[in-house]
Amino acid sequence: MTVDIFIPCFIDQMFPDTAWNIVKILKSIDTEVNYNPKQTCCGQPHFNGGDRKGAQKLVLKFADDFPDDRPIVVPSASCAGLIRNHYAALLEKENRSEDATRLKKNVLELTDFLVNHLKTTSIHASFPYMVTYHDACSALREYGIKDEPRKLLANVNGLQLVEMAENTTCCGFGGTFMMKYIPISSAMVEQKVQNALATGAEYIVSTEASCLININSYIKKQKLPIKTIHIADVLGNF
Repeated sequence: MTVDIFIPCFIDQMFPDTAWNIVKILKSIDTEVNYNPKQTCCGQPHFNGGDRKGAQKLVLKFADDFPDDRPIVVPSASCAGLIRNHYAALLEKENRSEDATRLKKNVLELTDFLVNHLKTTSIHASFPYMVTYHDACSALREYGIKDEPRKLLANVNGLQLVEMAENTTCCGFGGTFMMKYIPISSAMVEQKVQNALATGAEYIVSTEASCLININSYIKKQKLPIKTIHIADVLGNF
């Protein structure tokens, strides 16, 4: 099987090793990976910020950058959710409904693709640490994944998964929410990290790099004994 991969802005600019791990994971299960170097942003910052014209330009570019009828694997449920749920309205304005239908069908968040489409729950990874999992709002509510990451983590050698209290509560990132409502965001991320610390976990794992940036900023500022890691970096540890 040949798949395209879309690497979100945060991962492309700040966590390139995570992008390489995604390639490593997919190739390990006999999947041919295609990466279009012309790809940029999915348009989520513009869309969520109310800049529909700016978003529409990026939506059209995305459709042009991924013209083939094959899976597009995305290591972010927030980006994948935007494409699947909101691209149609923007593309239909340009008389490109066929592109909207194709992208809605083909865009798949990484853990969803592995578990539900390839029927793979074990990548033969090893990560000998106690971890807790952060359910990003976009993953739960925009895209609809919950069990998929946990099924994959359950089959990582040496990994012990412990659930934190209030694991469906937002971490306080929310894109520009973090900058517009700093006191609220700070209180939310503090609660998230304190709940994670209470489990005794050494790492907080998530599918969302954006959430992990916000969580990690609090951890570093407070000099707390816990780390963050994207699920692709856990699964790619083999």
